[in-house]
Amino acid sequence: MPDPFEGAAGSGAGGRARKAESQTLRVPWATSAVSRVRRALVSDLRDRAVSAAVVDEAEIVVSELLSNAIRHARPLSDGTLRVHWKVKKSVVEVEVTDGGSASSPRPAPRSLWAPSGRGLRIVRALAHEWGVSEDRAGTTVWASLGGPSRRRGG
Repeated sequence: MPDPFEGAAGSGAGGRARKAESQTLRVPWATSAVSRVRRALVSDLRDRAVSAAVVDEAEIVVSELLSNAIRHARPLSDGTLRVHWKVKKSVVEVEVTDGGSASSPRPAPRSLWAPSGRGLRIVRALAHEWGVSEDRAGTTVWASLGGPSRRRGG
């Protein structure tokens, strides 16, 4: 399988590299993908001069979304997960698409002793807005960080 991290940035006229407005990665449905995606996201957001606080939040959120997809969902039909992020006016939107599962993603009930189940509660706490979109192809969980939601037109 070719490296999913190759060619993440676009190229401009004359061969000069330019930052694409958004990044999309297809990554293996494996825990090893989480740290690689985290590094790629952080590097890209720092290159775009996104505030350190938003970079930190986005790193946590993408880790939680990917981990949840690996743990609770199926891969897409090609055996991968799709990770997408975009930046506009200091707002970072991160989304992870998987092949779906038997249940819809939602935050687990509050529990002091549960060894897991806090991922979407963490996402909800950090994001200005987050949500789930489901269709025949799979499930996308997304979160907006660093400002008002673009999904509401704000």
